[in-house]
Amino acid sequence: MKVLLAINPSSGGEQAKEYQELAEKSLKKRFDQVTTVLTEGEGDATRFAKQAAEEGYDAYFVMGGDGTVNEGISGLAEVDGRPTFGFFPLGTVNDLARALGISMDPKEAIQQVVDYQTKKLDIGKINQSYFMNVVAIGAIPETLNETSVEDKTKFGKLAYVWNGLKSFMNNQAYDFRLVLDGKEQFIHSSTLIVGLTNSIGGFEQLLPNAEINDGLCHLVYLKDGSKLETLQAVPELLQGVDGEGDHLSYQTFKEGTIELVSEEKLQVNVDGDPGDELPIKIRILSGHLDVYCPAK
Repeated sequence: MKVLLAINPSSGGEQAKEYQELAEKSLKKRFDQVTTVLTEGEGDATRFAKQAAEEGYDAYFVMGGDGTVNEGISGLAEVDGRPTFGFFPLGTVNDLARALGISMDPKEAIQQVVDYQTKKLDIGKINQSYFMNVVAIGAIPETLNETSVEDKTKFGKLAYVWNGLKSFMNNQAYDFRLVLDGKEQFIHSSTLIVGLTNSIGGFEQLLPNAEINDGLCHLVYLKDGSKLETLQAVPELLQGVDGEGDHLSYQTFKEGTIELVSEEKLQVNVDGDPGDELPIKIRILSGHLDVYCPAK
């Protein structure tokens, strides 16, 4: 049994190197061969994932933030002979880690690996890219795209909360055309969220019905056309959404498209980072990866 460990040395306030020796020591309790590589730039974790598959590794682990985890998953998404995926979270929010029950403390997460089990994990495909947790669309996500790396490192998920609140000062609702599992609908909203796990933006019960392998995309959108309606909807959202509400709509789907009715341009946010502009196509890849997580 052999594992390839890819470490992003700039993650977690550049703490990753401090945990390298501990991670290698823990992995050696489970694997006969541990090979470590360091990422140097964007896309490296994706390239290493493909290398792990090509060279017959049994497992591929990454250590880093949400972007590094996304790259690792993206690299495994379309290769044959996919290794089992694992990760040690050092990110700002770590939503997938929260959904899997992985500790937010890096040292504890690393030590947990000895007793990890495997589970099937859904991933989402958005146009020609992949996501592990969330696609956010609209006024608030547009502001999140502008959250700097420095603010993420310094303030953690509070940076997202603060910038999200600032978006109320310039709130704008849009007219969308959705086709979900073949059914067309038109909606007016400032914010749409398509999630795969219960944890979104560090709020661990935002989508309480969403599970890591239920084969569904979970859509929530705000029924708002004014700043007042947005302010009424957000507290309802943060309490967790499991059905239709006064200011929110909730539904599930497996495949769909989302576009603007107008010719405006709107960029989406994918797993906390800027993504494509609308229109987008989204579909679920059910149980696509085997992932390591603590036994529960």
